[in-house]
Formats: sequence, C-alpha cells, structure tokens
Amino acid sequence: MIKDLFKGSVLPRDNDSARLLHPTRRDIPGRDRMRRFAHDDEVDMLIIGCGAGGGVLAQRLARSGWRVCVLERGPFWDPEADWVSDEAGSDHIYWNDVRIVGGEDPVQMGKNNSGHGVGGSMVHYAGYTPRFHPSDFETQTRDGVGADWPIAYRDLREHYARVERELPVAGQDWPWGDPHSYPHSPHPICGAAERAWQGAIRHGIEMRVGPVAIANGVFGNRPHCIYRGFCLQGCKVNAKASPLVTHVPDALEHGAEIRADCMVVRIEVDASGRATGVMYVHEGRECFQRAAAVAVCGYSIESPRLLLNSSGPGYPNGIGNAGDQVGRYLMVQGAPQVAGRFPELLRMYKAPPPEVSSEQFYETDPSRDFARGFSIQTISPLPIGWAEHVLADGHRGAALREYMRDYNHWAVLGALSELLALPENRVTLADETDGFGMPLARFDYTQCENDRRNIAFAKQTLHDIWESAGAQDVLTIDRYAHLVGGCRMGTSPDNSVVGADHRVWGTDNVFVCDGSVMPTQGSANPALTIMVLASRLAELLGRKQVGATRGFAYAGAGG
Repeated sequence: MIKDLFKGSVLPRDNDSARLLHPTRRDIPGRDRMRRFAHDDEVDMLIIGCGAGGGVLAQRLARSGWRVCVLERGPFWDPEADWVSDEAGSDHIYWNDVRIVGGEDPVQMGKNNSGHGVGGSMVHYAGYTPRFHPSDFETQTRDGVGADWPIAYRDLREHYARVERELPVAGQDWPWGDPHSYPHSPHPICGAAERAWQGAIRHGIEMRVGPVAIANGVFGNRPHCIYRGFCLQGCKVNAKASPLVTHVPDALEHGAEIRADCMVVRIEVDASGRATGVMYVHEGRECFQRAAAVAVCGYSIESPRLLLNSSGPGYPNGIGNAGDQVGRYLMVQGAPQVAGRFPELLRMYKAPPPEVSSEQFYETDPSRDFARGFSIQTISPLPIGWAEHVLADGHRGAALREYMRDYNHWAVLGALSELLALPENRVTLADETDGFGMPLARFDYTQCENDRRNIAFAKQTLHDIWESAGAQDVLTIDRYAHLVGGCRMGTSPDNSVVGADHRVWGTDNVFVCDGSVMPTQGSANPALTIMVLASRLAELLGRKQVGATRGFAYAGAGG
C-alpha cells in the first residue's frame, strides 16, 4: 500500500539526471561547463557512440570516478531547438548515411533501425521498453534454435529494475516472462487501443497497457507526457526517456566529456595488440584520442564496420575477427502491421504509440510449425507513415486520398516476430568509401523458413483480432524492425566476438556494449536490454582499478 501511494514519485539513487534538467527549458544542462580532455590525455575509457549502451556506460563509469570521453557521430541535440512537431521536418534526426543492402530479403536502412546524435535511436523510438524473457538467454537448450547466451536472465534482473526506475517505465503489472511491476502507473489509452483490446479479448488474447518509458506524472524536472503524438520525431518536452535526458546530464555532472560530430574511423593498436586510442574525424580533420580502454557502442552496423576497419598488429582481418565472426549473425525482427477501420473517430495518435500489448505468443508452442514466437502491440503512425502503409497495400491516386481523409477512423496493430540468427546474415565492408574515407557497410539478409512461418502466423493473428473487433476494412504492410547481433557474445572466438564480460576476444582493453552483442533477438524491443547490459558491464568494470597513469588492467572472462 505504501509502495502504491508513492508509486512514480521516488527518483532513482545514483543518477541525478531528472533533477539536473531545467524545470522550464528543454536543453541539456552542463554542456557549457563540460570537462574537456586534451588529445594526448589518456582517458580511462573512450566510448564510441552515445546511445542506449554508450550513454548508460558513460554515466555509470563517470559516477565511479573514471575519466570518460564519449565520441558521437551525430550532433548534441537540443530538444527545444532541433526537434519539430512535423514528420517531414524530422529527417535530420535519423542516420541517413548510405549503407549497401543485399540478400534475398534485404532490410531497408534508416529511421527504424539506426540512431544518430547524442541519445542514439532512443531519441526517435516509440518508447516501448519490455524486458527480454528468461527463455531468450537459452533458446538452443530449450528450443534447439539460435544460441545460448553466456549469461542468464538472473544476471540482469536487478539491472532491469534499476534502469526501469531511471527511465521511468509506466505500465500495468506484467504477467509474462519474469512477472514484475513498473515504477509508474499505466497511461490512459485512446479509442484505437480500446478497439484493439476488445478484439483481443474476444479472440482469447490477454493484453496489458504499456510498458513505455514515458513519464506518467512529474519526474524530477521532467514533465508528464502531453500526448502530442510525435514520439518518433523526438520528444520536445522530455517526457519520453532517452539517454539524452536520463543519463547524459548526470554523466556530464560527474566529469564525462561528450564530443559530438566526431566520426570514429579506426581503433589504433600497438605492437602488442593493445588499443592505444582511436582515430576520428571532426570538421574535416583527422584526430587521435589516447585511451587506456575503448568501448565500442555504435550498434549492429557501425560496430562491426569499425572493428573490421581496424586492422593492425595481430589483427590482419580486423579486431576480434580471428574466427571470422565479426559482422555475422545480424538479426532483425519481422514487424508486419495490420490496420483496421471503424465507423467512429479513434484518433490513434493521441497517446504513446505502443499503448497496449501482449506477449501471449512469445514462447515456442509445439502446436505451431515454427520455433520461438512474437509479441503484439498497438502502433500509431502519423499521416506520412499512414500514407506509406496505404501505398504498401497497393492503393494509389483517388483511393490513396480517400484513405488519407479517413485517417482518424483507423487503428493499427503490429507484431514483432523473433527471427533466427544465421551466420550468412552479416555486415561486411564494401569497396566503396564514404566521405570520411571509410569503407561503406554492406548488410546482406535472407530469411529462413522458420522466419517466414513465424511472420505469417503473426500477421494472421493481427487480422483475427481486427475481425473479432468488428473492423470494416483492413490494410497490411510487411516490414522489419530493430537490429541486433553482428558482434555477438559467446564462449570462444570460434562462435562469437566478445565474451561474457563484453571484452573482444584476443584483446586486453577493447569492449563492445550495444545491441550487436546479443546472440538472440527475442520478440521484445531491444533498447531496455541494451541499457541493462551496459549497466551490468559498468558494474563489472567498477570492481577493477583503472588510472590514466598506471594503464588499464582487467581480468575478466573474455579474451
């Protein structure tokens, strides 16, 4: 009862970001007085990328007294000045650099799977933050597919709870996976979500509200969500969580430096194979920053790309690539969406995009003809996104205009199907180079039969929900969501790139901490688990002694 009385009002310990934010301005405090390291200063940890992994790692280590420098490819966002309540005006917040795609089922790159700037892709994610299930960490043992992680769910449980308090996550008590509650109560839902819930109940499917990392009430100096509908264009009021507002302010307060607009092109190693720092490009100039240790947090395309491009003594094919594992086992989730039309006005944009969801189909069911499963959640595309949906269903001209005029009568459900990790789905370096002189990333992807069956079953389930809800018409779009893998975690350099401690095999002082280390994808959005992995890594590193004058020493399980 006491817990319920104070639910959502208690701020987390060991992270003052919510208090450090200004009560009325939306820019990030501390930038003007941020610590600045010289290039020849050997920082304790140099972090590449300031997204879900890099942002949390920087905050944790800076608070522990580490000399931390973060290099981020994109800008240091000012939510008030840089983001707009407009779909067409928000293209600049996505990573739009050229990537080459191939395979039988190529993946479109862009806003749905690539972050850009301080805060990473969580700046423009929908806010949905479910946990992975215990089964995700042992799919080979349980279901004979994928790979077992070298760590278990229990190794992350306390970090899940800690990060959920920091964000904070709002939602109903969660019955699936490891049952748990959330620090904030669930948000109210709009008419579109009510219709989806009604259809699900009639079809025998259990639903819950949330979980979303969006404040449902004042949280320090972060305001309550105002339900403006532009979550995917950057939250201008700072109600939606991203490292930019949840971890960066505290990192700066404790002495971390975050250098924006810096593209890292190579990790430098000495004759013994130890990393000595990184080469990066800023304003057209190539610079070198010394470091006692390097953490690569660039995500599933850029992290493998950087390791492959960092050949040197002992690493002729790239750092960590002695077993030809860098870039392999890249995964996406199948993310079909089905929209239903109803006679009343629903206004699906007037709430967090993922309002209600279900993980009833998450686990392997022997009665189905595929392994693993999928989750279901409401989706709330804005008008341009809705036009893409209508076009994908084959409507043009006058029909397209009619569907656009009818926008407020529609509701959309999406599935996230767990697609399996396959070695041939990988990132390699292309012959072409970018403006920094770095080889472009090439991403080849092909589904297996298990993937196709999973997606088909999920898509039919969405149709069944809308039929049970009484939809007058339906539209369908096939798509992908989320990237993980490419530098996966494992037990040896023959089957992975990093060990259980995130250290790259064969190195003393190079780590990878982002979604690329995940051996399996699950049917959950990956952002929360990436933050949790970074929190765990910081805890492991925090037990060791590091100093710029005496070098970096870490005796972990990997390498």
